[in-house]
Amino acid sequence: MRIRHLNCGSLRKIPPLREEPTADVAANELATVCHCLLIESDSDGLVLVDTGLGTADLQHPDRSLGADWLAFAQPALDPAESALHQVVRLGYTPQDVRHIVLTHLHRDHTGGLPDFPHARVHVHLDEYRAVTDPTAAHHRHSLDRFMSAHRAHNPLLTPAPVEERTEWFGFPSVARPQDLACELLLVPLPGHSAGHAGVAVRDGDGRWLLHAGDAYMYHGELEHIPPLSHPVLDPVQQGSQTDIAARVVTRDRLRGLRRDRADEITVFSAHDPWEFTRLADLTG
Repeated sequence: MRIRHLNCGSLRKIPPLREEPTADVAANELATVCHCLLIESDSDGLVLVDTGLGTADLQHPDRSLGADWLAFAQPALDPAESALHQVVRLGYTPQDVRHIVLTHLHRDHTGGLPDFPHARVHVHLDEYRAVTDPTAAHHRHSLDRFMSAHRAHNPLLTPAPVEERTEWFGFPSVARPQDLACELLLVPLPGHSAGHAGVAVRDGDGRWLLHAGDAYMYHGELEHIPPLSHPVLDPVQQGSQTDIAARVVTRDRLRGLRRDRADEITVFSAHDPWEFTRLADLTG
């Protein structure tokens, strides 16, 4: 099994903060990313973790993504960055992507769904309920952020069964996507969306990768004492989150995981470009 780190959508540029140990803040300005994983597995075919922006988003961004989001996010809209293009460039066909596992159902994570209409799409049970059950808490909030253009093809949305007695490094209510042989789990990281979850996958060396989605957005939130969020990204978090108290608890648990389990687990978020650069350089 091989795991590749893909940027499936460059967004607005941000500088590192002056509180960080950097010599030249302006020179280190980077575009935020849509950090996705491509898992190449003999047993499961290709598995995408999040999808970033899709080809239809790049062709018709106003219709697909919304003018307000475009104005703030400032996406590069580069066709070469779509998951579809990158899969084909690696020598695969779109049909080789058999499974998609999503941290949550917001537009910058679901844009590629229409490019792989045959793939089974796995989400945590709580996220599934939030968008499918009108009586669920945060239903309208959740459905409004799962863009109609990304679900018009009726994706094969599949709730991952929650294993109530199964914990992952102390995180409870872990879910295991159906029909996947590789060691991959959906780990609840509540706060950002109604059923937000990290995706934990064990790599070929036995280490865990935890794609933490939007549980945090800037590495300073985990690495800095005290936690250091980014003022450009704060409005995104504040405008999307469903439970600020739960999100802060999640962030602090991830800080502890990074501190105490660094030899076993690599934690990263969906949009931090410094994390992405480091991991992409390591894996090639």
